[in-house]
Amino acid sequence: MRLESKAVAVPSREAVRASVGYDQLRAVGDALYWLESRPSSGGVTLVRWHQSVGSVDLTRPGFDVASGVHAYGGGAYAVADDQVWCITGDGLHLVDKGEAVVSAAALGDLVVGDGELLCVRESADGDAIVAVSLGQAKSEPRVLTQAPGFLSAPRPGPGLLAWSSWGEHDMPWDACELWVASYEPGGLISDPVKLAGGPDESVVEPRWGPEGALYFVSDRSGWWNLYRWDGRCIEPVAPMAGECAAEPWELGYTSYDFLGDGRIVMAVQQGPRHALVVVGSAGNVQEVPLRYTSIKPYLAARERSVALVGSSPTVAPQIAVVHLDGAEPRVQVLARAEHAELDGVAVSVPIELWVPVQDGREVLALVYPPTGAGSDWRAPVIVRAHPGPTASSLLRLDWQAQFFTSRGFAVVDVDYTGSTGYGRAFREALYGRWGVADVADCRAVAEHLLGEGHAIGGQVFVRGASAGGYTALQAVAQDGPFAAATAVSAIVDPDRWTATVPRFQRAHAARLRGGAGPVRAADIRQPVLMIHGSADDVATIDDVRELTAELAQRGAPHELLLLDGVGHYVASSTRAAAALEAELAHYRTAITAVVAG
Repeated sequence: MRLESKAVAVPSREAVRASVGYDQLRAVGDALYWLESRPSSGGVTLVRWHQSVGSVDLTRPGFDVASGVHAYGGGAYAVADDQVWCITGDGLHLVDKGEAVVSAAALGDLVVGDGELLCVRESADGDAIVAVSLGQAKSEPRVLTQAPGFLSAPRPGPGLLAWSSWGEHDMPWDACELWVASYEPGGLISDPVKLAGGPDESVVEPRWGPEGALYFVSDRSGWWNLYRWDGRCIEPVAPMAGECAAEPWELGYTSYDFLGDGRIVMAVQQGPRHALVVVGSAGNVQEVPLRYTSIKPYLAARERSVALVGSSPTVAPQIAVVHLDGAEPRVQVLARAEHAELDGVAVSVPIELWVPVQDGREVLALVYPPTGAGSDWRAPVIVRAHPGPTASSLLRLDWQAQFFTSRGFAVVDVDYTGSTGYGRAFREALYGRWGVADVADCRAVAEHLLGEGHAIGGQVFVRGASAGGYTALQAVAQDGPFAAATAVSAIVDPDRWTATVPRFQRAHAARLRGGAGPVRAADIRQPVLMIHGSADDVATIDDVRELTAELAQRGAPHELLLLDGVGHYVASSTRAAAALEAELAHYRTAITAVVAG
């Protein structure tokens, strides 16, 4: 809780420094491990925490722990006895060893088996699940299964191996299958059988339970819910109208885990909110009362506790252990992103707003008023389209949003059509309508705030990154309430993107296109700021360069901030502060032009 908060303008450098990311949290023995992304250094560090010594960095500066499999990575390390294995850009390493043990461009989803590591290996020809012996240095990986499409989640069980699979023309949240096969460590698989999944079902996160049953999450009910296979039949564990898994952009998610007494802990998303729940043996569900409203899909359970990455509108992401051995949960914070310069700084807390949109539907917006403003606030407004489109707006402290609210802006995050947290039908509703339905939703939210007297006419802006950058550009390619747009790492031409996007995402690009089509310079009606990294391999710089050249030829107001060496994720890069300052200057220029008449 923030006591005696003071309203000050949050410096861009401090907003970025506080934007530390925690991922891939795991429990191994008495220790916890996680990956820590530090914008100040631009790298990803593996950290180990133990009660006796606290947190210790296991990897040296410059040793970037990151998987490139399926473009977005995941499952980039594993711990076996005293050995720590990490994936970097040049392959699989033992920590503290110089050269790669296994050289490969794209490995991920590392998991420890009996005397071996299992992982996913990607190539231009498809995926393979491979095994690497723990006892033989530089051993050749053994291929267990392969496919021209995609594989994930190799999980060894009692005499069996489970894994997930989806085709070249699908995304894992659209159509994903669960397979099992007989398997003994050191050998090969035999007699593979498909257990679940298909063209209209997404099955993700298989895990073997302590009693030998196979658990997995399926959206066969319209929501990602937990199921169990006991070797004979499949049964639901705890049916609910909520998402019990995250949209699988990365490998290695653990949205549920097993406590020592047989209960299951699970992170459940409903709209913008997450809750931690405990599922009893009879399927009874009890929510754990916590201050966290956003929980990442990395739960790490031990006997009577669970470690998680949690945050709230007033708490930046932190690593915490939730002890469940008493009448009330006890929270022990192990790592936190905030630092002394921001302690006591007042923050804007969002209001959840449901806004009517087309077809009699409603979309949710998180409205962050200017910091310190009362209920009758009136201000310039920045409408943000999240980078999904299958992502969602989350109830967590975002210091880069506070950078703007502390300067008198309101920031509004829109869960537009296609967002996760509202069931499968809502997630699929953007297909073929990209640049149309999402733009209409953002426009409806802006017009609602104008109608309520909160937003100032001529001072409403739209901003987005990645797919949200495309939404922002299309929003100012038509008449509407937006006076300017900022597009970060934006997609410009959906048709061309299907050919340039990494292999994993081609099916997504193909399903999305068919709505508004390419962004055309001739249609842009308001000033635009484009921020793009030269090393972006998800949305390459070429289309943005072409669009800015066409805008320049027209004499249309625009600016391109090219960030040399930066990839797709500008907000977590070493140039994030420069991007924030450029965005602020862009809006202030637009406001000055409106005020000047």
